[in-house]
Amino acid sequence: MDRRAFLIGSVAALTVLPRSGWALSPPITPKARVIVIGGGMGGATVAKYLRLWGDDVAVTLVERNAKYVSNIMSSLVLTGQRTIPNLTFGYDTLRNRYGVEVIIDDVAEVDPVRVAVKLTSGKQLTADRIVMAPGIDFESVPGLDDTRMPHAWKAGDQTDLLAKQLGRMPENGIVVLTVPKAPYRCPPGPYERACLIADWLKTTKPRAKLILLDANPEIAVEKDIFGRAFSGLYAQVIEYRSGVEVTSADSAQMLLSTNAGQVRGDVINVIPPHRAGALVAASGLITGSNERFAPVDVLSYGSKAAPNVHVIGDSCATTQPKAGHIANQEAKVCADALARIFSGGQPDPSPVTNSACYSTISRTEATWLNAVFQFDAATKSMVAVPKSLAASQSWTADNFKDMGKWFDALMADTFA
Repeated sequence: MDRRAFLIGSVAALTVLPRSGWALSPPITPKARVIVIGGGMGGATVAKYLRLWGDDVAVTLVERNAKYVSNIMSSLVLTGQRTIPNLTFGYDTLRNRYGVEVIIDDVAEVDPVRVAVKLTSGKQLTADRIVMAPGIDFESVPGLDDTRMPHAWKAGDQTDLLAKQLGRMPENGIVVLTVPKAPYRCPPGPYERACLIADWLKTTKPRAKLILLDANPEIAVEKDIFGRAFSGLYAQVIEYRSGVEVTSADSAQMLLSTNAGQVRGDVINVIPPHRAGALVAASGLITGSNERFAPVDVLSYGSKAAPNVHVIGDSCATTQPKAGHIANQEAKVCADALARIFSGGQPDPSPVTNSACYSTISRTEATWLNAVFQFDAATKSMVAVPKSLAASQSWTADNFKDMGKWFDALMADTFA
């Protein structure tokens, strides 16, 4: 089967697009209630599919923002090829077509024992289960001011800020971009951002350069592809340094201190180390040896610390990559498991997820990467199926076009 078609089809085949005028009404007498916290790729998907698969299950989605801005494709905002508005998605379809109760508010507290949620407005919610999908937060970096050194790893105002900083940079300026230690959201993301900025610099500021400081001992994903891009296509633009960890920042002086010395730049894009959304830790769900993410049972994404709370997406600790496509996949496994549980059954004993993504190597060319994960009973984890691991051998314009189709299918599956 054509690999590119598989990447697109793996999402599109599961996309549920209701007929015109078709809608689910909220159940009058629900057999179960679920509160979903967070309306990103994981939260929106689990809310939608719980209504589709969970017969008479009432779903309440709590999200602090009225709109979701996709992190996927957001680095194209830096090169002027995308805008924040065309990466923005709302919750009207979830509310009007699938019967999800959507509350725009922030969560003040989660009580895993009572299965209750307190909102900052003072409203109290109770349910049979809570699904948490709050995304990521960042570890603190001493001295870092993200209004001067934006991360732009949560798409929105930070992305626009970084784009403006790049536009104002001197013609012979230096851009510094950091890669945090794995695991972090979107493994190829920092490397593809480096490539996009380098391609943009070649034509708009040809005397400028980009220093890529990677906290990992080597390129964390697609090593051959990105290695060839750095040493070939962008040899005169990108200076790649591995094993370099940021220890502190002087935002006023635009200076980073690292374990390999100081680095100065005109534009500094610091992507700090990641951790689960603060609410996950505050709810006591980060336990055991894992200090940053919540351990879960991947048959249902149930928290190992609280039996009636589930954690999906970037906040949970699994062997799968942290990415929007995987958050969508984990959400479906979780929704299916809860639907089975509410009907008196057990979760599927052998779930399968698919990780698919594209990486932009230039403003017109991209690569692709795919893997299928299957539950392994011996390790109780999701393990990559060897024959499923595949990647493109080079970057092409066709891949770039297919990336747009994949993105549209994924977002339709999540929000439409």
